[in-house]
Amino acid sequence: MALTDAYQRPLKDLRISVTDRCNFRCTYCMPREHFGADHAFLPRDELLTYEEIAFVVDALTACGLQKIRLTGGEPLLRRNLKALVAMLREVGPELDLAMTTNGALLKTHAAALREAGLNRVTVSLDAVDTSTFQSMSDTEQVDPEVIFSGIDEALRVGLTVKVNTVVRRGVNEHQILPLARICHERNISLRFIEYMDVGNTNAWKLDEVVDGAEIRSLLETEFGTLTPKPSEERSEVARRYTLESGYEFGFIESVSNPFCGDCSRARLSANGSIYTCLFSANGNDLKGLLRFGANKNDVLEAIRAIWEKRNDRYSMERADRMDDENKVEMSFIGG
Repeated sequence: MALTDAYQRPLKDLRISVTDRCNFRCTYCMPREHFGADHAFLPRDELLTYEEIAFVVDALTACGLQKIRLTGGEPLLRRNLKALVAMLREVGPELDLAMTTNGALLKTHAAALREAGLNRVTVSLDAVDTSTFQSMSDTEQVDPEVIFSGIDEALRVGLTVKVNTVVRRGVNEHQILPLARICHERNISLRFIEYMDVGNTNAWKLDEVVDGAEIRSLLETEFGTLTPKPSEERSEVARRYTLESGYEFGFIESVSNPFCGDCSRARLSANGSIYTCLFSANGNDLKGLLRFGANKNDVLEAIRAIWEKRNDRYSMERADRMDDENKVEMSFIGG
């Protein structure tokens, strides 16, 4: 039986953060001034085990769950992630299993993840210019060539690959066309994400948002007419546009064109709390329930009680709510 919330939105997608740690310090996600050497990350025993994660997914499979996305932090920092993928594939042979990664470690792990049952990978990449890339990710250890070597390996082993780019005015809008060219050459779908007010530490300003319409206008100067493509599902996050050749660009326009009215996603944090919105202030603890011996029906009923009361529509209510509450950091619950 499907789970539906206060607006009759079903729970079909679960984003699972497997770690709150990351090897980058992207300025819009984990700025170093807030996530420096003295930052206290979750100790190992506070993380959900792979068995606990698989147990939660198994409890939800009878209620219409279709998609799982592994996130972080950077999920490939979690040891032996392929074991979790294999567990999830066993629990849900028909599940769409995906992962979001910064790509720095992808080349090493792509083949094992594919063999374990991963279907898709989304790589976060905000620039092809080395200085812009390293400035935004706040690292000198990795450059875009490393990321593309991981992408190429993922393609070689049979993973579907998409690239996500956060565009921030005055920072990387000059990288829109270079990124589009290199992804077009590889026939990788590129999705542009409007700079969002996630968390409390990224000093978000509305005037730094480059909206989807402006990006599309720029792309058309080089690639020609972009034609809107009908959504395959109401809950799709990205609005898709195609070139005459069939190549596809996506646009995630949380600021200028909110889509949360059809949102079907819940988020499971690395420490075992369920969040019903990317912009939530508080989660609901599941880890305690799991570690006190709950069975699958107990877990399902707990999530049902949370989801049926859900009335989140932050992006549609942003103007009225920007100052009324803190929000969980994206690095804690994934994107």
